[in-house]
Amino acid sequence: MTYRLGVDVGGTFTDVLLVEEASGATWRAKTASTPSDQAVGVLNGIGKVCAEAGIAMSEIAEVLHGTTVATNAILEGKGATVGLVTTKGFRQVLQIARSYVPGGLAGWIIWPKPEPLAALENTVEVDERLASDGTVIRELDEDDVRAQLAKLGSVDALAVSLINSFSDPAHEKRIAEIAAELLPGVPVSLSSDVLPELREYERTVTTVANGYVQPQVKRYVETLRGQLREGGVQGELAILRSDGGLSSADAAIASPVTMLLSGPAGGVTGAVWVAEQCGYSDLITFDMGGTSTDVALVQGLTPRIGRETKVGDLTVRASSVDVRTVGAGGGSIAHVPELTRALRVGPQSAGADPGPAAYGKGGTEPTVTDANVVLGYLPASLAGGEITLDVAASRDAVDLVAKSMGLDSPEQAAAGIVDIVNENMLGGLRLVSVQQGFDPRDFALVAFGGAGPLHANALGKLTGAWPVIVPPSPGVLCALGDATTSKRSEAARTVLQRFADLTGGELVTVLTDLAAEAGARLADQGVAEADQTTTYQVDVRYHGQGFEIPIDVPTLDGDPLAALAADFDTEHERLFSFLLGTDHELVNARATVSGPRPSVAAVTLPESEGPPTPIDTHPIHVSGATVDAHVYDRTTLRAGDVITGPAIVVEMDSTTLVLPDHAATVHASGSLLINPVSEA
Repeated sequence: MTYRLGVDVGGTFTDVLLVEEASGATWRAKTASTPSDQAVGVLNGIGKVCAEAGIAMSEIAEVLHGTTVATNAILEGKGATVGLVTTKGFRQVLQIARSYVPGGLAGWIIWPKPEPLAALENTVEVDERLASDGTVIRELDEDDVRAQLAKLGSVDALAVSLINSFSDPAHEKRIAEIAAELLPGVPVSLSSDVLPELREYERTVTTVANGYVQPQVKRYVETLRGQLREGGVQGELAILRSDGGLSSADAAIASPVTMLLSGPAGGVTGAVWVAEQCGYSDLITFDMGGTSTDVALVQGLTPRIGRETKVGDLTVRASSVDVRTVGAGGGSIAHVPELTRALRVGPQSAGADPGPAAYGKGGTEPTVTDANVVLGYLPASLAGGEITLDVAASRDAVDLVAKSMGLDSPEQAAAGIVDIVNENMLGGLRLVSVQQGFDPRDFALVAFGGAGPLHANALGKLTGAWPVIVPPSPGVLCALGDATTSKRSEAARTVLQRFADLTGGELVTVLTDLAAEAGARLADQGVAEADQTTTYQVDVRYHGQGFEIPIDVPTLDGDPLAALAADFDTEHERLFSFLLGTDHELVNARATVSGPRPSVAAVTLPESEGPPTPIDTHPIHVSGATVDAHVYDRTTLRAGDVITGPAIVVEMDSTTLVLPDHAATVHASGSLLINPVSEA
């Protein structure tokens, strides 16, 4: 038997899912995350799930890992000391940056401008210059390069970003060779490798970000790989990319900027897998964890891929699933500011340590989890018994909010906390739907994460997105996404030509060259050419515009330019409600090559033999009233079972709340499909 193991590290829990490919059988484990060394939590989870499945760690063929190591390095400001090499005259490219300031006019007054990832004192400029078409204006002065590199002193990583190097990488490559002599052991990131596209600031900041996280990612990946070997795991370690594909451990070390959104991408990939089993191709994903909520939109089982990755105040140019994050999770802290006396929830979080008051680890501040405990929505224990809830501590914490607001009971305060966090998450869902020109009522809502199924029914009511799909093991769905995706590589190039000056044949040549480049990298990761699938995308704008829109190239047959122009016009009108009568211009071209999707069998539940039997009846507080809710053990449910709200469905890693006037139908794949009773 062949086993694949998906691992996702979150802010509160580390989720592990073991999948037996032939049968689709799964085993899951949820352990506390270990922020000081994520590898500890990962290995704890792997050992736990292997013991549950009754297999040795040596039987695992592949470990597929979504990690926040690179993300945390940027958010916490704990990356490497990066030296930056620029063309003479461009030393302050990171300080000049872009003139965007969040918050409008108020931002100019109160927004503290973040420090660049490469300090000015660690930035040097060398004598060289290329034109935008690659013509050499000034040859690289190698003596000057050596003199400038000698000024850098002690740096942990080096980034090289020369003006117009996207058109010819020769000067950057020569600097890398010289750096290898003068700075032995220091990893070098070249902008012509990381992001061979125009716009010097975006190219530079992305290259510097790659160098900033590279040493830490290298240490983590190599340490984890070594510890897996010591534990008996002989299978390959692969890391999830921000665009939902996998890369080998070595490829992830070489280009860690591609994994800044590794964790959230796994959830989207897993949600697509689940929705496909249920027969839905258009969906909005809703991943509510302990610290934050991630949402994304999927059309035709294909997640929307953005060309920018945002982490905190940093924006880099790297392909990633278009995930939007709001500071609303189970650990989000509720508070009542003295100035306004109005209830607020988040973005501050209790995290994994001490966590919500209900966890009994010393937390005293009221959180969303505590509110759910007070309302009766959560069982006595979480994570398969790893955490026993302290109901009294939750009531005491939430009562602080009630007293601050002059409310009569903790239940009233808890209801307010839940309502506000639901509205916060609705804002995130609108970012990926309404504000992008999509009606959420045309999509299913796939809810997962440890806290997502508790709030999913309410979010369905707020958005009108039905059905609400709650997958099996929703708390570890990100790990399922890691285990059910394929390896991927991407190559890009700036073209910068008007359609009138470009032929379809020339575009096809560019795209096929890029496909060969990306395919060769994937072949180096063990994916044979015959098993590779290629997709193409170009960035198009109207001539004279300062921005472009990514457009998919469905086929290379015939002349694709006319179809691209029409598709661009359609997308431009959807986004901005107008068209321009000027010529179209091709800016960048990309080819993405993927390996085969793993052949993990889908699980089919046995048919129901009668109405499901509740294991308990429990009072809950909903819509200002106390009602009795039936409690069901999800492991006993069968295909076709219908659970009418108010009801609670419990399982090892999550809890699902079905509201009054709604019903959950058990799909044959194991997912719960929640609809209003009139549509159930």
